[in-house]
Formats: sequence, C-alpha cells, structure tokens
Amino acid sequence: MREISNVLILGGGSAGWLTAGRIAAQLQQRQPEIMVTLVESPTLSKIGVGEGSWPSLRHTLRQIGISEQQFLVFCQASYKQGSKFIGWRHNQPNDAYYHPFTNPTGYTELNLVQHWQSSKTASFADSFCVQPGICEAGLAPKQQATPDYAHVLNYGYHFDADKLAELLTLHCTQKLGVVHIRDHIEAVESHANGDIKALIGQQSGPLEADLFIDCSGMAARLIEKHFDVKWRSVAEVLPVNSALASQVPYVSTDAPIQSTTNATAKAKGWVWDIGLYHRRGVGFAYAQEHCSDEEAHDTLYQHLKAQLPEDKLQALTFRKLSFNPGYREKLWQNNCIAIGMCAGFIEPLEASAIAMVELSINMLCEEFPRNREHMALLSNRFNKRFAYRWQRVIDFVKLHYVLSERQDSDFWRSHRLPESIPESLHILLQLWRYQAPSRLDFIENEEVFPSTSYQYILYGMGFESDIAKDTPYFLSKARVAELQRQTELTRQKYQQGLPQNRVLLSFLHQKHQEMK
Repeated sequence: MREISNVLILGGGSAGWLTAGRIAAQLQQRQPEIMVTLVESPTLSKIGVGEGSWPSLRHTLRQIGISEQQFLVFCQASYKQGSKFIGWRHNQPNDAYYHPFTNPTGYTELNLVQHWQSSKTASFADSFCVQPGICEAGLAPKQQATPDYAHVLNYGYHFDADKLAELLTLHCTQKLGVVHIRDHIEAVESHANGDIKALIGQQSGPLEADLFIDCSGMAARLIEKHFDVKWRSVAEVLPVNSALASQVPYVSTDAPIQSTTNATAKAKGWVWDIGLYHRRGVGFAYAQEHCSDEEAHDTLYQHLKAQLPEDKLQALTFRKLSFNPGYREKLWQNNCIAIGMCAGFIEPLEASAIAMVELSINMLCEEFPRNREHMALLSNRFNKRFAYRWQRVIDFVKLHYVLSERQDSDFWRSHRLPESIPESLHILLQLWRYQAPSRLDFIENEEVFPSTSYQYILYGMGFESDIAKDTPYFLSKARVAELQRQTELTRQKYQQGLPQNRVLLSFLHQKHQEMK
C-alpha cells in the first residue's frame, strides 16, 4: 500500500517526452516526491516525416511550460487549422472540402444542416465557418500581437516530431528534473504478483520503479514482449498498412505555407502534404494488398513532379514505413501503461495518433494512482475508456472512405463493402439519414472527434440527411440568414486583418533571434 512515487518511462520520441513533461510539470506540484525517469536507446531511429496535431497540443505544451514562440522556432513548426480533402468524393473538378478546427457559427443554437440542405449556395463548411476561406487564402489563425497559445481561429500545429523530442528532452531534464538515461534494456525483472519490478539496463543495471510507461513504439517492449497483451488488427476495416514518405523543399524561401494538412486521394491510396516552416513533409499512404511499392513510388513521384523543378525532384529520398493498423487489447496491464505507437496506430489520416497520446496523458495525470490497490481500480476504467476511443477513431477514419464514390480501383471499392464497415458506424450512418450528427451521438467526455467533425466530413462528401422541417425550422430561417451574414462579414474582416502564414512565422523567427 505504499505511495506510487517512482515513474519510469521506456522510450523517448514525442510520446515518451510529452508523458515525462506532463507528469513532471503537473504531478510534482502536488506530489513533490514523485521521481520521473526516462530510458531510451542510445541508438535512436528517426522518422522525420513531419507530423500534425490537434489544437489540444497548445494546452499540453503550455502545461509543460514551453513557450509557443520557442516551440515554433525550434521545431520549425507552422499553424494547422484543419484538413483539406482533395479528390475523395468522386475525383471530378472542384472535388475538395475542408474539415476546419473552428465550429460552425450557431452550431449549439440551431440545426444548421437542414437549412443548409435547403439552399446549398456554398459548401456546408463555407456557409457557417470562416476558417475554410482563411485557409484558402493562406492566412494565419492569429496576428502578431496575439499572445502565446491564444487564437483568433482555433489551430493546432505542423511540426518536426524529432525536433519536438529534442526540445522536450532539454526542457524536461534542465527545468523539470526528469532523469534521462541512454541505455539498452536487456531484461525485465518481475514481482511475485506479475508486476514489473525493474528494467535491467546494459550499462545501468536494475532500474526500479512503481509505475512503468511503455513508449517504445512498434517494438512494444513491455506491453507486448513482456506482458503479451495482444494487438487487435483492424486491417479488415482500414487496410492501409504502408507509407512512402519524403522531406520536400519549398520551391523558394518565400513560398506560401499552407495551414491545413492536404490529403489528396489517388487511385490506390492518398497523399498527405504537411507544410512546415522550412520544408514540407509529403507521403503516400497505401495498402500492400492493392498497391505495390513500385506503384507507390511512381504515384508519389508523379504527384511531386507537378510541383517541383527537376533538380529538386531528383534530389529527393523516399522512406518506406510499414505498420499493422490496430490497437492494443489492453493499454494498462499490472503496473504498466502503453502510450503512443505501442498502444495503437490506425493511419496518418486526421492526426489521431498524437491526440490519443495526449488523451492518455490527461487521464493518467488527472487520475494518478496513489497506491497499488488504487492502480487496479484505475486501470480497469482506463482500458474501457480507450477501447471506446480507439473504436471512435476507427469509425471516424472509415467514414472518409465509405462515403467516397470513386470507382477507379479495388482500393476504393473495397472500402464500401458492407463487411468492412464496423457495426457502430453502420448504425450511425443509418441514423444520420434522418438527422444530423449531434452531441447525443457521442456521450463520452473528451471525445477524440466532436460531432462537428462528423458534420464537416459527412456533408463535405455529399451525404444527405432527410430532416423533417418542423415548426422550429420555419421559425429559425431568419436567424440562420443572419448567422450566414455574420459569417461572411467576419470572413471579410479576417481576410483584411490576418497576415499570411509565412509572414507571421518569419516575424516570430526574427523576434526570437533578436531575444537571444
């Protein structure tokens, strides 16, 4: 019944260091005796493809104590205001829609969908949200005078994940007292009850702790190799299991920086394009069942050929990434918690990976175990909560595919087979034939994707809801017209007042340099 006071994290990267930073910054304030140690291999493997986040990362970084300006400059980061989907519906001209991070104007007040469906003078997102227009114009979500982490429009980030791990390493070890050990773990020593007692380092010997957090990525050194917790594959639902990625230079140093993750559908997969400050991260996600590595390389090469001069194109290198889409049957086993890639990974679409890391850290920090008995109670709730959350991620990612009308390959056709659609999503799609997605469809607190996200995808992909036009519908028509007028006025105001992405980011880089 002794107090939990010693936490050992196995693995660095974004997951490991975000976990270390949050525990050290937040828990040590109320429990100063907590000691946080992070052990990682001295021979690190870097991916370096660029990563996107949800707006929640602003809150996470602020809690850890890192200034936004420092993060943006050190990690070559840029603003992400949502995602743009190109060619996903039917691959015809103007086949594009936005999933912005800002909610529709009047979303909590009225049923906007039924009014939009009656006129459809613009896309659903454009009709009630200013952000798609701001993104299309290449504008930033804030101004030069806007304070750190504050916003005019909601935003997350595009960033270099390797640089974020480096920044967090420096901050956590120098300012938060995290003990950093570089060593190979050769064995795991257990207590009689099956709990981990210590990790045996090649150089450091036994490293004992009360709570162990597995952030060892695909290696899953503790949760799988030691505890044998099985991986639940969802390849029959979401078959994408490979990616070819490259670091792509801008054509010029003053080239515009996009503030959405652009997802462009191709015949046998889709291309992501993430704009950082100094370069882009571009990759092609595909399923080995439907696309060979050679076809993947040709698809990505041809996509980039339309954007780059020949010399820059020839200088590119491509890295193959392979994964089994799915998640762990349990994330918390005995005194070990899996966070990051060893807990689950679906595919790069919609940046769910880092969001699930943050949700895991949030729940752990808010309900940190006092002792071993308390740990057993919390672990059951943690596992149930994240089994639910992983299913929501699967449903939401699958939603992008099942609504597509593309017929140009088995890749797209197979996504619409009834047996590939989860029962939970099938029920929701039937329900949404009669009503729009709402908060009543998603009952957990801290949902990974709110009902507004489902609306943006559904109606961006041309879905129709046969909503009855009752008395409140007719009474609210004037109010809806006013909301649309307000949206247009706000859009015009922001287009005049917000700077270009590169202009604002360059200003912050210059300001940071002057402060050194």
